[in-house]
Amino acid sequence: MDGLTYTTSMIQEIKELLSSTRQRIAVQVNTELLSTYWNVGRIIVEHEQNSQERAVYGKQTLKALSKELTKEFGKGFSVSNLQFMRRFYQTYQIQQTVSVKLSWSHYCELLTISDDEKRRFYEKEAINSGWSIREMKRQIATSLYERLLLSDGKANKAKILALAEKGIEMTQPVDMIKDPYVFEFLGLPENKSLMESDLEKALVEQIEKFLLELGRGFMFVGTQQRVTLNNTHYYVDMVFYNKILRAYVLIELKTVKLMPEAVGQLNMYLNYYAAEVNDEHDNPPIGIILCTDKDSVAAEYALGGLSNNIFASRYVSYIPNKEQLIDQVETVLQEWHNDEK
Repeated sequence: MDGLTYTTSMIQEIKELLSSTRQRIAVQVNTELLSTYWNVGRIIVEHEQNSQERAVYGKQTLKALSKELTKEFGKGFSVSNLQFMRRFYQTYQIQQTVSVKLSWSHYCELLTISDDEKRRFYEKEAINSGWSIREMKRQIATSLYERLLLSDGKANKAKILALAEKGIEMTQPVDMIKDPYVFEFLGLPENKSLMESDLEKALVEQIEKFLLELGRGFMFVGTQQRVTLNNTHYYVDMVFYNKILRAYVLIELKTVKLMPEAVGQLNMYLNYYAAEVNDEHDNPPIGIILCTDKDSVAAEYALGGLSNNIFASRYVSYIPNKEQLIDQVETVLQEWHNDEK
C-alpha cells in the first residue's frame, strides 16, 4: 500500500468514525431533550392541579416561569414552548409512548392536531417513513390522511383506526394509491393546459419530492422505458419499483381526463413486464394512470374485469382545500354509520 492509498484509507476510516459518533450523540441528545420537556410538562401540570386558581395560575405562572428559565438557561423556554411541553405531557402521559425517532419539532407539529386518530397516523407514518420535519409538514398540509381515507370511497371507522395504529400498511397494490396526488411542489399554474412531456420533465426534475408523494418503498427506474412488440416500439412514461410490494410500478401521465384507451395501453405494458421483465422474485407489476379527472362510472367499467392491477387517480397542482376534504370524510363516515343502524 503506497502512501497516498494509506492516507485515503485512514481519512475514510476517521470520517466514518466521526460520522457514526455524531449520529449517536444526536440520538442521545434528542432522547434526553424529549425526556426533559416531558418532565417539565409533567411538573407544570401537577402544580396546576394543586392550585385552586388554575386559570389565573396558568397564565401568570407560565409567564414568570418563562422569564426565569430564559434568564437561567437561554432560549427554548418561551411561554408558547412551555405550553407545548404541558400539552406534550397531557397527550403522552405514559413517557414510554414517546418515540425517540422523532424530534421535539416533530412533536410540536403533531400537537397542533386535535383529532387523536389523525395525529397518531402522522406520528406512526413519520416514524415508519423517516420523515424530516419539513416532509411531515408537507404531508399534513396536503391532507395525506384525508386523501388516503377517500382514495377508495369507502372510509370507515375500521380504516381510520388501522391508519392511526399502524400508519400505511402496504400489503396489496391498492394500499399505495392516493386520490388525488398533489404536485404543488412543481409550482405549476392552476388549471393551465400542459403537455404530458412537460409534466413528466417537471416530475423528474423534482424526483425526490415526487417519490415522497408516491409513498414509502418507491425507487425510480426511469422515464420513457421502451416496450417492443412485433417490431413496434412503445414507451412507458415512468417506471418505479416498490421494494415493499416487490413489484414494478408503471405510471402513465395524462393531462386530460381518464380515457378507456389509456387503460388498454397500460394493460399491454403490464403484460409485457410480467412476461419479459419480472424475475422469479417479483410480484405482478402494477399500473397507475395519473389524470386530471375521472368519471367514477366510466372508471369502473374501464378498469373492471382486468387481471392486472390498474388504478386511475387524479392529480392536482395545488394543495387541496383541507376543510372540503374533511367534510367529504365526515360525509362518507356518516353514510357508513347510517348503514350500520
